[in-house]
Amino acid sequence: MDQLIAYLPESEGGLLTRWLFFVSVVSALNSVQAYISPNYTSMLYSNGTVPASPLSGRVFGTWTFLSAVIRLTAAYNITNPVAYNLGMWTYGIALSHFVGELFLGNASLKGRFLNPLIVASGSLAWMFTQRAAYLG
Repeated sequence: MDQLIAYLPESEGGLLTRWLFFVSVVSALNSVQAYISPNYTSMLYSNGTVPASPLSGRVFGTWTFLSAVIRLTAAYNITNPVAYNLGMWTYGIALSHFVGELFLGNASLKGRFLNPLIVASGSLAWMFTQRAAYLG
């Protein structure tokens, strides 16, 4: 267990660095799911009522993996303003995308779709309120 803990971001970063790390790992796993099966993307956006194409699943998977890499970079460089701001941007863009899907797409406020809304809005708010503490 100590070997695994050694890979986590420094504890001086507080819970936010651990949260960014955790969300990055989950996002990377979601990327794999999106690549393997377009059903994952379909279930996320429309609870399976609107089929997703393999291409849309791969695009979503790529976008999600890019966000995971940026958030992981922010977790390990929490006091770097560029990394911190880019991490915040990933949540802002994700939140904008998912809110947009409520109005322009087939998404509804139920099922799996709630998870990314909660994570994106909560993480963005958390990073915004803690910005001065990490960047001075």
